[in-house]
Amino acid sequence: MASILDLDLSKGKYVISKHIYGHFAEHLGRCIYNGLWVGEDSPIPNTRGIRNDIVEALKEINIPNLRWPGGCFADNYHWKDGIGPREDRPYMINTDWGHVVENNHFGTHEFMDLCEQLECEPYICGNVGSGTVKEMQEWVEYLTFDGESPMANLRKKNGREKPWSLNFFGIGNENWGCGGLMKVETYVEKYRQYQTYVSNYSGNEIKKIACGPSEADYHWTEVVMRECTGQTPQLENSTHDKPIKSAWEYYRPQLWGLGLHYYVRNRLNYTSATKFNEDLWFEYMQRAVYMEELITNHSKVMDKYDPDKNVALIVDEWGSWYEPEPGTHPRFLYQQNTLRDALIAGINLNIFNNHCDRVKMANIAQLINVLQALILTEGSEMILTPTYHVFEMYKVHQDSTLIPINIETRDYQFGGGSLPIVNASASRDQQGKVHLTLCNLDPHNSEEITCRLDGDKAISSVNARILTAETMNMCNTFEQPEQIKPITFDDIKIQDNLVSFVLPGKSVLAVELEF
Repeated sequence: MASILDLDLSKGKYVISKHIYGHFAEHLGRCIYNGLWVGEDSPIPNTRGIRNDIVEALKEINIPNLRWPGGCFADNYHWKDGIGPREDRPYMINTDWGHVVENNHFGTHEFMDLCEQLECEPYICGNVGSGTVKEMQEWVEYLTFDGESPMANLRKKNGREKPWSLNFFGIGNENWGCGGLMKVETYVEKYRQYQTYVSNYSGNEIKKIACGPSEADYHWTEVVMRECTGQTPQLENSTHDKPIKSAWEYYRPQLWGLGLHYYVRNRLNYTSATKFNEDLWFEYMQRAVYMEELITNHSKVMDKYDPDKNVALIVDEWGSWYEPEPGTHPRFLYQQNTLRDALIAGINLNIFNNHCDRVKMANIAQLINVLQALILTEGSEMILTPTYHVFEMYKVHQDSTLIPINIETRDYQFGGGSLPIVNASASRDQQGKVHLTLCNLDPHNSEEITCRLDGDKAISSVNARILTAETMNMCNTFEQPEQIKPITFDDIKIQDNLVSFVLPGKSVLAVELEF
């Protein structure tokens, strides 16, 4: 029996924000140093210290935003240590990631330069855990104020005359954990205080993002939403005929987004990124699909306080997490990237697309040499991982209109468990092309697919590319950098508004339809 996918082209309502395809670069291991940043004197081709080949590769996938400086590092980071002449910047100990010495050579100016080279939006995460309200306020002023002020003048002294545009600012990171071990009630009070001083200067408008829950901590979501988006209370005053509005009406905390963190991992038993059998393949497919439940349940909590969905759910840390590669620093979190990770990426991106009414941004962890990286480097060499290729295949969904899909599919069964074999999402871009991305979670068996499109125009042409490999744990290496990459997929039949094909096992497929 074939899997049936019904696409109703008339029901597209929500736009898949390009920011769902965002990224994350933390001062962790070799993500920044010996990753993005090689320094201006490096023999590796660079522009003001930033690797040219990495910038070129990231622009190819239309990187929309980049989160920095962490992660856990953010709540230990004091931004003034990372400005001015590099030789004068103080050193610090990176207490979160290996107690290595951080020289602060990559700071605010370097990050904003990177974003300008990438033509992407900066997403800065501020220090709540060990910072101060004044420190955060001054950072925003330094970045965005166009005029005469102590921070603006300091920025000019350091070589940047005009302010930058800053769209996204996070008020702390994982404050339930490495960001201060706070109870949600404590964090909410800090959020309300800190965000008050994250001001909009010189026409710049900042979208403020609160530290959200870890995984299934629905209580955290409940309290943040209740305390930051509640109904305006009224105060009775006997000397007035009408109730006087409370201060809440004028100073209600601004909350654009709530961050959710979830990693596909086994905290009790981290295993190899490359040495695994079908039991671990199936387990990690289950863990990837669990993102659907998390987003659904957190969205239900948010709907209680925000039925119009004005507050975005931001999945600003997600991805696979295994044990570090043998011989590498255990706190540098360097891991290989296999076909399994390509499926994990495709599953998550499909889920985010399908929940784009609430999910407005996401940031995979991390960009280079850390966790589920898109790029791995060794000296001057660079390879693109299977995860990178999924982002390249899925970029067609950015800012396209979601097309709802109804999927009837069989289950992939293993060890007493089962999962739907097909995971998919679809959209229509601004040129009218329909894009369908599918994952086959079964590592052994192909699946017959029939797509029925409910529309008034017949399909005129189809193009498709597939990402798969001979084995489930195949990866790209520096010796064989192109073992896994997308190739053309031609075996597709179209008739009027029907599309049929056989989806190979353990594969990611991207289909483009023109009318």
